[in-house]
Amino acid sequence: MVFYAKRLAHMVFVLWAIATILFLMFRLLPGDPTIAYLDPSFTGEQRQMILHDFGLDQPLWWQYVLFLGNLLHGQFGLSFRQRLPVTDMILSVLPNTLLLTLVALIAAYAFGALVGALMAWKRGGALETIGIPLVLATRAAPEFWIGMVLLAVFAFGVGWFPAGGATSPGAVFTSNLARYSSADFLRHLVLPAFTLMIYLQGLPLLLMRSNMLEVMGEEFVIMARMKGLPERTIMLRHAARNALLPLVTAFALGFGATLGGDVVVETVFSWPGLGRMLVDAVSSSDYPLAQGAFLMIAAVLVTMNLLADIAYGLLDPRVAHGRR
Repeated sequence: MVFYAKRLAHMVFVLWAIATILFLMFRLLPGDPTIAYLDPSFTGEQRQMILHDFGLDQPLWWQYVLFLGNLLHGQFGLSFRQRLPVTDMILSVLPNTLLLTLVALIAAYAFGALVGALMAWKRGGALETIGIPLVLATRAAPEFWIGMVLLAVFAFGVGWFPAGGATSPGAVFTSNLARYSSADFLRHLVLPAFTLMIYLQGLPLLLMRSNMLEVMGEEFVIMARMKGLPERTIMLRHAARNALLPLVTAFALGFGATLGGDVVVETVFSWPGLGRMLVDAVSSSDYPLAQGAFLMIAAVLVTMNLLADIAYGLLDPRVAHGRR
């Protein structure tokens, strides 16, 4: 319990540090957030009214105090451009990004772990000879290029999947659950998720292969062979289980990184997600919206790190948190 209390305190400190850096960074960036509202005919008094409405005429230290106070209440302020609560705007697109990221990562790591283990177990075989160059090629290929190829083939070519968006125009759903579980949403999800999956599967595959090659020389694997256990049992229950441990941390870190880096895929497929919202907010100097989006990504990443620590201990009982 002491270990998890320390980790929780560390999470809070990291989030505070990130929030402070974001607050200062966006106010030091060039650009005037009031430019979206200014008209050549506006007077100096009208511009001051706009600054006053958003609290930008206050001293920087007082803006910071208000910013932290809003964070403690789960509020990120109002968007400069749309004048809507930032929390509501983020929550409206966050499920789209979370589902896209989760589906792509789970598929990539499941495929990578399985194929990587097989490559190591059958080292020097046809699977490894053909698979390694393909994996490196897909890992090196830009995400937007993979997405455009999939669009050209499966959307514009054979027409199996829609070219963009999260739902068809005019589609009406009774609830968010009905929307996200509908066949229409799932059809729109396939191509962007498959694009991310192709790009992401290289890391877990190569990592699993490397880990398996190390584990296969360990004494417990040799002992399992001496006991006469089937090769499949040795690979899955002994070698693969221990080789999976580094993938847990990689998955947790990859989730946060992918969550913030989905902007390319979201742009190619016109996917309404957090990445596109973040880029739009930065380009328009929408400080509250950009800060809220960045903090959401940071909070997810820090939380996934804690979950990785917990999962690591469950997978390997030798890991005793907080004990000598």
